[in-house]
Amino acid sequence: MTLLRSTLLLLAFGLVVPVTSAHAQEKVFGEEVVEPGVKFTFIAAPKDAVRPEAQHLAEDQTDIHLEVLAGWTEAASEAVGAPEGGFVPYVHMFARVTNERTGQTQKVSLVPHINLSDNAHYARNVALPGAPDDPYTVRFSVHPPEQFELATHRDWRQEHGDALFAPTSVTYEGLQLTDVAQATRN
Repeated sequence: MTLLRSTLLLLAFGLVVPVTSAHAQEKVFGEEVVEPGVKFTFIAAPKDAVRPEAQHLAEDQTDIHLEVLAGWTEAASEAVGAPEGGFVPYVHMFARVTNERTGQTQKVSLVPHINLSDNAHYARNVALPGAPDDPYTVRFSVHPPEQFELATHRDWRQEHGDALFAPTSVTYEGLQLTDVAQATRN
């Protein structure tokens, strides 16, 4: 029986189970596409236990889990031969979280992570610089791989230059993160 057919049968008989996954509790700030077709999706997710513990903030000291999905667009799939949605490696990502009420700031680097819902992505557990119900601004800075981290072939350089993409940043203001900070993963 297909998943669609099973779902339709459940709906028809009123046997709908509420979704409680961490995915349902995420807050997507937005998406940005940079040439030559790398799509970044900026997300706040419920805190999580991440290893190795020596390099990551413990779950009980964390308010939220900042994530960035980095994948190729459909257009890039055709133009540069990348698989649509495929993970873009070696990207350097940073986030600056600012409490709009107090001006306090927390800066973090986002590093590669892997899980079963997003697969490969960039993320970091974050302790908010203030109360979860304060308004926040989050500025993400995204930088391409360094010269010796990613080799480029002549055809790529002729079409797109030496860098994978130009550095970029995006800012999201007036963010309410209480629901995400209060959420838990199962």
